[in-house]
Amino acid sequence: VARLAQLCRALRLREAEGDEAGWAQAREEAEAARRELQEVVRPLREPGYREALRRKVERARKRRLRLQRRKQEAKAAKEEEAARAAEREAKIDQWRAKCIQEVEEKNREQELKAAADSVLSEVRKKQADTKRMVDILHALEKLRKLRKEAAARKGVCPPPSADEAFETQVESLKTLLKNRTELYEAEERALRVMLEGEQEEERKREMEKKQKKEREKLLQQKLEIDSKLFGDPDEFPLAHLLQPFRDYYLQAEHSVAALIQIRHEWDQYLVPADHPEGSSIPPGWVLPSLPTSDTWATAVR
Repeated sequence: VARLAQLCRALRLREAEGDEAGWAQAREEAEAARRELQEVVRPLREPGYREALRRKVERARKRRLRLQRRKQEAKAAKEEEAARAAEREAKIDQWRAKCIQEVEEKNREQELKAAADSVLSEVRKKQADTKRMVDILHALEKLRKLRKEAAARKGVCPPPSADEAFETQVESLKTLLKNRTELYEAEERALRVMLEGEQEEERKREMEKKQKKEREKLLQQKLEIDSKLFGDPDEFPLAHLLQPFRDYYLQAEHSVAALIQIRHEWDQYLVPADHPEGSSIPPGWVLPSLPTSDTWATAVR
């Protein structure tokens, strides 16, 4: 249309100038542009063309939206996979750190026990050396007594000063060995107390680990039961239709007044196990039974 308007202006200009040859050429070009424009506009005047064009544009729009949605879904799936991978890596790192910590603790305990055993072995070796020295001292006393008796039978008697010097030296050695024996016994008792303390600490740690596993097991069972009764809290947002029921059945965990009221209502129905008109309260949650028909199963899903 712009080209045709330009040719028309040129045609009027040639006419005003009196240029017949230029006017004729401009007229031919304008006619050609007009025919070309008529060919372009002609399909727009045909019946159903606008509807077909609208459907084509709608298909293009839907295709563009579909491609955008697929792109967004692929991006979301990629981000979700990256998040799961990061979570797996975090769990692996946590498990690896826990294993390394357990190995380090075990190695430290073994090193401490080995050091204590080594010191205890050294103390026992010192005690054995002390006992051997005591035995040697008794043997020397016995040997001197026998030699003194043999010399007396031959009429040879040592002076009293020699006996006093020998007795003084023996008593000094006995006192020294006795002190060493008491010292080594005290060291042995201290080491035994330390070893027993380490063993007690080891037993406590093992007991704590066992109790922790039991607590985690009970907590997992409670979460599974709550999930069956109230749904998985990770799958349902706070505004989910099950949230009021969760708030109602778990209100005793957050309010003492609600706990007292619920216990009061339950206590009204406490009966012995053999009561003909009632039954005792079950110790835990009463889980729903499995669906007995396809219709029920569909409703549950």
